[in-house]
Amino acid sequence: MASLYFTYSAMNAGKSTSLLQVAHNYEERDQHVLLMTPAIDDRAGEGNIASRLGIKRKAVSFKSHCDLTEKVLAHHKAAAIDCVLIDEAQFLTEQQVWQLTTLADTHDIPVMCYGIRTDAFGNAFPGSAVLLAVADKLVEMKTICHCGRKATMSLRVDENGEAIKMGAQVAIGGNDRYVSCCRKHWKQAMGLR
Repeated sequence: MASLYFTYSAMNAGKSTSLLQVAHNYEERDQHVLLMTPAIDDRAGEGNIASRLGIKRKAVSFKSHCDLTEKVLAHHKAAAIDCVLIDEAQFLTEQQVWQLTTLADTHDIPVMCYGIRTDAFGNAFPGSAVLLAVADKLVEMKTICHCGRKATMSLRVDENGEAIKMGAQVAIGGNDRYVSCCRKHWKQAMGLR
């Protein structure tokens, strides 16, 4: 029976690199993967998954109203899919996460999701919250804070490196907008005790 996996971390832990490595491993064994990424994150161009290491691959782009079960099964009819790999899984809707469970439970297609748990303000992304609740397997990737502790938070910063303490949950960006840090230093930057 197939499983739904959620690999999560703060920013800059290598999630996209890991996803692309998994795709390579499947393909080396003549298996077919379907790479998917939310259209909202177009930093590497819509329909692309890119690692900070410079690795880039085309992927199927989807929007929040898209039925992922239907989209994956349409690709599956054209060529059997051995695994679905989803980057930036925090942008999935709750409904889309449940659709992914259908792919694993009913259609026996493994689904591996990669994303962050919380936004810059310490709140769970809806897609991540459901993945944490229903995924068969959870994997935490580690990255470090400037102090050397494990980074668990993503701090949004302005052009001067100062913490942004309120705003929209979703603000697409990379190293220019986010810093990975431990909870202690995130709280300090946010002015919390």
